[in-house]
Amino acid sequence: MTFFGLVRIAVRAFSRHRLRALLTALGIIIGVGAFVTMVAIGRGASEKVNSQIASMGTNMLVVFGGSSNMGGARGGMGSSASSLTDSDADAIRTTCDTVKYAAPMINSQAQIVWNGSNWASSITGTTPEYLAIRSWNVQRGAFFGQRDVEAGNKVCVLGQTVVDQVFGGDDPIGQFIRVRTLSCQVLGVMARKGQNQMGQDQDDVVLMPLNTVRRKLFNMGGAAASSVSRILLSANSASDTKRASAQVEALLRQRHHTVEGDPEAPSVRDLTEFAEMAQETTRTMTLLLAGIAAVSLVVGGIGIMNIMLVSVTERTREIGIRMAVGAKGKHVLVQFLLEAILLTLAGGLVGMGLGTGAAKLFSDIMEWPTELGWQSYSIGFSFSMVVGVVFGFYPAWRASRLDPIEALRYE
Repeated sequence: MTFFGLVRIAVRAFSRHRLRALLTALGIIIGVGAFVTMVAIGRGASEKVNSQIASMGTNMLVVFGGSSNMGGARGGMGSSASSLTDSDADAIRTTCDTVKYAAPMINSQAQIVWNGSNWASSITGTTPEYLAIRSWNVQRGAFFGQRDVEAGNKVCVLGQTVVDQVFGGDDPIGQFIRVRTLSCQVLGVMARKGQNQMGQDQDDVVLMPLNTVRRKLFNMGGAAASSVSRILLSANSASDTKRASAQVEALLRQRHHTVEGDPEAPSVRDLTEFAEMAQETTRTMTLLLAGIAAVSLVVGGIGIMNIMLVSVTERTREIGIRMAVGAKGKHVLVQFLLEAILLTLAGGLVGMGLGTGAAKLFSDIMEWPTELGWQSYSIGFSFSMVVGVVFGFYPAWRASRLDPIEALRYE
């Protein structure tokens, strides 16, 4: 008998027991649908993490000052007398060949006031290299330059959240806002960044020249006039981050006269390690969700095997007649195996359609990103075929081993 003839027999067998065929395929439908949905959710979560990591900056490292210990009271990072300074950033630029950019920073919180509106925001004093390190663009207007940093000009650039909260629909470019007691002119507005991995709004910030914050906003004088809270660095490439971290730590230990392991020594944080950990977490979550869906497929396969065994028992006389007119065991084996495969493939196709719809519905209702790809479809479809072959083989083999005489006598 031809392949298409066997397909017609299988379809006829399904049509005689439509409800049973549907219930048999239901396990595969749920399994494949769950697999496609879960993988889409997991891949969407991975992409969200990757975009958040990318929004933080390119090959970024962060240098913190050491901690202090006075009378048994230990301070946090940056509280040591050997705090970071502008000269540390300059030394890193000129000495460390693995570092591309270095931007000293000082951070604080302040109330922003304009035309009767006010908003509490983060204040960041830095240099123009900050944009290159953070891979951040100015959406409107312009960023301040190195001359503004050196002269301590009273200018600033706003994040989108500050613009929305303080200016509403008004254009902030050229306007003067009051930051604490300091009046400064708005030069530009940054492109929207969104939240970082910690859920912090990166757009809720006012960027100002470093010297403006230190000298005119905080009135820092003496040695404090050149101190910074941290230094942002960008390595030449992702592969250089670890070497850059080691170079910078060695340089700062030499400059601050500290040794490795000294709590007062400045420290370097490599954010690529955090990124790798976050990506590994999302990969683990995706595999876990896919594993749960795979269990559903296995359960569906067991259901198919049980129903096919029942089908073999019900069609024992039919098998006996086929063998009596010349069919061999291998023909019966192929017939029942093909029925199991067709059933699982049909269930797999329906499951892929339902999984796609469920993923899009989940994305719309929960506002969670999902990513559908051919990999999840191909894996789900292939897995359903494997389930059909594995769990359909034993019933088919059992049918092929029936004795024709005994099968004809079966009532």
